[in-house]
Amino acid sequence: MPECQNCDAFVTDAYARVFTPRGVENPRVCPDCQDKIRDGAEVRTARSPRNP
Repeated sequence: MPECQNCDAFVTDAYARVFTPRGVENPRVCPDCQDKIRDGAEVRTARSPRNP
């Protein structure tokens, strides 16, 4: 089962398939990572608060 590399949360196979590059099994960040965002090929801290 895929897990987020940042917070170790479970993600679905569909999410991992869409948001990970080929050859990588686990996404770098997930929707539960409110303080992190994907920025191109990198992951960075969000510049503004992410409150659901």
